[in-house]
Amino acid sequence: MHEPLQFTGDKPPVAVIAGPTASGKSAYAVALAQGVQAAGVTAVVINADSAQMYADLAVLSARPSDSEMGGIVHRLFGTWDGASACSAADWATAAKREIAAVHAIGGVPVLVGGSGLYLRTLLDGVAPVPPIDPDVRAQVRALPQASARLALEHEDPDSAVCLAPADRARTQRALEVVRSTGRPISAWRAETAGGIGPHVSLDARILLPDRETLYARCDTRFAQMVERGAVHEVKALLARNLDPALPVMRAIGVPELAAYVRGDRSLDEAIAAGQMATRRYAKRQYTWFRRQPPADWRQIIEAPVNP
Repeated sequence: MHEPLQFTGDKPPVAVIAGPTASGKSAYAVALAQGVQAAGVTAVVINADSAQMYADLAVLSARPSDSEMGGIVHRLFGTWDGASACSAADWATAAKREIAAVHAIGGVPVLVGGSGLYLRTLLDGVAPVPPIDPDVRAQVRALPQASARLALEHEDPDSAVCLAPADRARTQRALEVVRSTGRPISAWRAETAGGIGPHVSLDARILLPDRETLYARCDTRFAQMVERGAVHEVKALLARNLDPALPVMRAIGVPELAAYVRGDRSLDEAIAAGQMATRRYAKRQYTWFRRQPPADWRQIIEAPVNP
């Protein structure tokens, strides 16, 4: 039995259930929402995961099935077409709209996801970064990842420390910001505005199960994704001929299974690669959620539910 949601003061309530992939967030959020509804109050689960936003990734994002939703209304799951990148600001705008709709009927929004940047943008606001010079952007995006990483370590070492060496998108973003504006992206983020954090009563919980349990679940779940049609999902994505730089094409499992579809590796090799990529992603998320969120976000140490 999970501890019921608790809100203080007279501000409208918002619950956040966060944590690394495969930590059991979806089931935990549904259980809490069911508890709210048992008390006669409407609860709505709102997606805060960057992969689960995309309509193209029902299987590989582990989007909840109808039965897993447990009779609770879910919003912002599979609502974004993969042909367009959904930025943190885009998601925050959509999430604010959904949260306001739930508050309008006296309900409790329950945000669930593993995208720390999404949650931070919603709660803290958007950094007022000026438009990036097109020439700077073109130069940065033409750099190989290794060169961009070395440049970032020299020009904005604080950002480089916070980013995984292979995180191409965020490396490019940080480098183009410092080159175009003369200020590191962290300085702009310190001036964020428009966040809902000060205006809501927040009950935020972070699921951080034992690492070995988490990694074993990552492996099991990826294998099950393949059994449930992940290869077909990747084939459908490749058939769209989308820009390979789009987030949907770089989502965990897509590049690995795409290599199998193209005949570049066996299915067993693709599954092993996808499992490794999932574990690495979970490790980065685990580290972020242990160190970055505010101290009053409660850490829940428990094993995830069975896949």
